[in-house]
Amino acid sequence: MSSFSNFLGAVDDIVWGVPLIVAILVTGILLTIRVRGLQFSKLGQAFRLMFQKDKESEGEVSSFAALCTALSATIGTGNIVGVATAVVAGGPGALFWMWIAALFGMATKYAECTLAIHYRNVEKDGHILGGPFYYIEKGMGSKFKWLAKLFAVFGVLAGLLGIGTITQVNGITSAAKVFFDPANVHCITLFGRPYSLAIVVTGILVALCTALVVIGGLKRISKVSQVIVPFMAILYVLLGVSVLVFNITAIPAALKEIVLSAFGMRAAAGGALGAIIIAMQKGIARGIFSNEAGLGSAPIAAAAAKTSEPVEQGLVSMTGTFIDTIIICTITGLAIVITGAYKVEGLEGAAVTIRAFQDAIPFAGAIIPFLMMLCLAFFAFTTILGWDYYSERCLEYAVNGNMSVVKVYRWFYIAAVLIGPYMTVSAVWTIADIFNGLMALPNIVALIALSGVTAKLTKDYVDRRKAL
Repeated sequence: MSSFSNFLGAVDDIVWGVPLIVAILVTGILLTIRVRGLQFSKLGQAFRLMFQKDKESEGEVSSFAALCTALSATIGTGNIVGVATAVVAGGPGALFWMWIAALFGMATKYAECTLAIHYRNVEKDGHILGGPFYYIEKGMGSKFKWLAKLFAVFGVLAGLLGIGTITQVNGITSAAKVFFDPANVHCITLFGRPYSLAIVVTGILVALCTALVVIGGLKRISKVSQVIVPFMAILYVLLGVSVLVFNITAIPAALKEIVLSAFGMRAAAGGALGAIIIAMQKGIARGIFSNEAGLGSAPIAAAAAKTSEPVEQGLVSMTGTFIDTIIICTITGLAIVITGAYKVEGLEGAAVTIRAFQDAIPFAGAIIPFLMMLCLAFFAFTTILGWDYYSERCLEYAVNGNMSVVKVYRWFYIAAVLIGPYMTVSAVWTIADIFNGLMALPNIVALIALSGVTAKLTKDYVDRRKAL
């Protein structure tokens, strides 16, 4: 078993190594140039378009609902656990490189979601399917259909084998156990092993809630996401803002520490270059993992939006990267740097963030762990919903629209959620990481090949707006 884990680890290091990270970052820089920095000049318009309704255009859900569906998958445990992991491993400077990845990643997210609308497939009954598989097939030509199918297969495997199911429900049940039964007092025996009653009950409830939502398809997923995503984001942001308000005088020093650390100026003599490389690698990798810019997941949700303007949906979708990384990840990172929680020996992952919030608001007592558990639970549950939608659409394309297969798949997905709390997640996380990274490869090829189309669509839209 240990040799298999070592093999998975080696593959994961190759897939999520420096070449892929650099490729995603370079793609973002190239697209920023091709669209003339649109992610900066049109950000205000993007937020205004978020709430604009276009009832007459083709589509299954509103632009806002499509954004919330995408955010339901991107705003997740990575915003709490991923940032902490990056700062612990790469120092405060990792946060700076996370910002850089997000700023260029906004152009990537804009491009892939614009292309998703432009090349989406609209059936006679109004059903819509779109994403990297269609802009690869239609944009690059039918001879690249194998590449589109490859993306779809990786998407299905990523959703079912870990990132969308087992790892998320395991995170929810673990958080429930830590809060409700930390000493394992109330246990029952299942599969020959004792499990806390908190894990069993929470796991069943999550599987039941998942079934009630995913059996209803996209419209039910988007409706639930429109409620939960804003709620959980606002709750976490309020907690984070409280941390910053109570420690407002420490923010300038924390920002200075982040910038200096990003360029190796806090490293020991002779270790500056190594410190910069580690900070860049951890920050960019975790930034990309958190906001999913370049992975090809968000355009699957964007394709279903009710809009006739590909560029406008691209603008709306790119705000997801801004919200996920520039706002939510920054709040987490600043709290960790301000309190120095990343320096505490023995702490890792979510424990670092929880310690940071507790230290920053000491009078809150036990309420902070409870609220953090709530945030983790909501983050993970909406990730389950978002990835069900992504993997279903990938499967639909892979099986040429056979919805009977998709309906059967939903039950497999629910079953994976149900058994998730009782499985070892270390290998599953690694497998999920691998398929997540493999999804990015066909997508990056397509984004570069179709960058001219993105630039033309953008120019045409801007020219039309000026003529009004």
